[in-house]
Amino acid sequence: MSELLVRSAPLPDAGGSVLKVTPESAGWEYVGFEVLRLPAGESTERRAEGAEVCLVALSGSCAVSSGRRGWEIGGRKSPFDGLPHALYLPPGAPFRIEAISGLELALCTAPAGEGADPLEVRPGDIEVESRGSGSMEREIRPILMEDRPAERLLVVEVITPQGHWSSYPPHKHDQDDPPRERYLEETYYHRVSPERGFALQRVYTGDGGLDETFAVRDGDVALVPRGYHVVSAPPGYDLYYLNVMAGPVREWRIRNDPDHEWLLG
Repeated sequence: MSELLVRSAPLPDAGGSVLKVTPESAGWEYVGFEVLRLPAGESTERRAEGAEVCLVALSGSCAVSSGRRGWEIGGRKSPFDGLPHALYLPPGAPFRIEAISGLELALCTAPAGEGADPLEVRPGDIEVESRGSGSMEREIRPILMEDRPAERLLVVEVITPQGHWSSYPPHKHDQDDPPRERYLEETYYHRVSPERGFALQRVYTGDGGLDETFAVRDGDVALVPRGYHVVSAPPGYDLYYLNVMAGPVREWRIRNDPDHEWLLG
């Protein structure tokens, strides 16, 4: 199996975690990612020391409390069913998560100093964008991009219809070369519908030092430490992915593979 691929566990651990990526496990500096699965009524407590966190309800709903404040987020049946409901919390804030219904929750993290004030991002706040055309068309659901406050985190959902390509043309963000490009580490958390399907992801550098193409299954995470990257959803299987990005500067600036940039017209 590719070292860029992380698979979910079949059952959650004692804290509800089925998948966890840390900067240490990924061999990088900024992005952390975890998926919790909790039955209704179960709870877990967390504290993101030195890191800001964005909680994204993938399915089900939960109550989140931190200090004297509380929120309820979630409600959709699956990531394919409705827009995201998310919550941003600043570094060091202890928080408690209690599942109201069967819950799948993503915890997206990045190191931060002060971060920003807590922010609830409701489904009605999401400005859906259709990006690309023809077999490159996909639906973009920005959650915590540059238009919302945070110190380092960038978080976005993407829905790619069956038979379409996504993150296409291939692009990269592995060096600081403003204003054209910014260094950002990235994870892709994949969900496939129907669940028995798969998608394909390629990660490669221009010099060929890295060139991997691998199948991703429902619940897999792909790591993008450097290089161009692209995703394909085969016929019969719609694809969802949750992107988490972070780097030294919070700017989404990408460089397309010049061999394929002509596709943009």
